Amino acid sequence: MLTGKVILNAPTGLHARPAGELVKLVKGFKDSIVKISAEGKTANAASMLSVLALGIKSGTGLEVSVEGGDERAVLDAVTGFIQSVEG
Repeated sequence: MLTGKVILNAPTGLHARPAGELVKLVKGFKDSIVKISAEGKTANAASMLSVLALGIKSGTGLEVSVEGGDERAVLDAVTGFIQSVEG
């Protein structure tokens, strides 16, 4: 398992549109389980409702963990996506 930390800087937080894009990205990696943790809560990143339930606001530090095939590439893709969310 690999983990990485990233800060969400999108002014509007991780709302439905970017959360949906994140879920779609994660579901493309069939051999990996991706989890996102924020402020003591953890969500399966392949579940839209779980991701939205985290209530991630701008400036929140996230920990992304990946277990499965090609962990480094998946971790880089997910953290890169989170850094690129603009609103």
